Amino acid sequence: MWYRCVRMGQILLFYLMLCWLGSMLLLGNLAVLPLLLTPRALREPLVQRAISLICRCFLAGAEASGLMQLDLRALDRLGGCRRTVLIANHPSMIDAFLIFSRLPHVVCLMKASISSNLFLGAGAYLAGFISNRHPELMFRAAIHAVRDGKVLMIFPEGTRTTRQPVNEMGEAVALIAKRAQAPLQTILISTNSPYLSKGWKIWRPPEFPLIYRAIPGEQFEASASRDEMTQSIQDYYQRTLERSIDPQLHL
Repeated sequence: MWYRCVRMGQILLFYLMLCWLGSMLLLGNLAVLPLLLTPRALREPLVQRAISLICRCFLAGAEASGLMQLDLRALDRLGGCRRTVLIANHPSMIDAFLIFSRLPHVVCLMKASISSNLFLGAGAYLAGFISNRHPELMFRAAIHAVRDGKVLMIFPEGTRTTRQPVNEMGEAVALIAKRAQAPLQTILISTNSPYLSKGWKIWRPPEFPLIYRAIPGEQFEASASRDEMTQSIQDYYQRTLERSIDPQLHL
């Protein structure tokens, strides 16, 4: 009986948190629309900062409510990065929120479908995020962004993890880093829950608390060939992460 009451309270909080997040994203999109009239050099850092604040606020609320336990502080070490390609494994859809919450100035390589998303599209465009709709344009924009000193974030698995600990890594990250002559900085993400993993609907409540850990990993220089770099990254993640979704994970 006690467990059922606690569970019902957690589920109610869960839905309230999702509504709160949706409201923040919608209002944020509306608030930044006037920045369309400003130069990109001005608006992109401002919108990136706004996205970071929304993510940080949501995660802080989820942690304060007891729905989440987070270990993200080590990401603060990357706050001074410039001209870097960040790569992270991708166990769940919330991974980008974890990184944005601690790194306020990041350009993200995103799926084309996000551009038309009511909650994410306008903010992503105004923040200078790069769509993969047209691969050739994507590569040029990504390389230019890194050469210009920006921090580019990519999930090299291409989709959320379906094979533990990681899917097969794509070669795009190695190609971008090599052409931009920038280091590849890995981020290792682990969680105790399959919530928002591939096929999990956002409205389906998981078991609580959700635990997320994200830490900086090894850095790879863009000196080897594209194939060698891709294989090195693949080997590193498989060697370092026994499981990215581990029910036994504790903080």
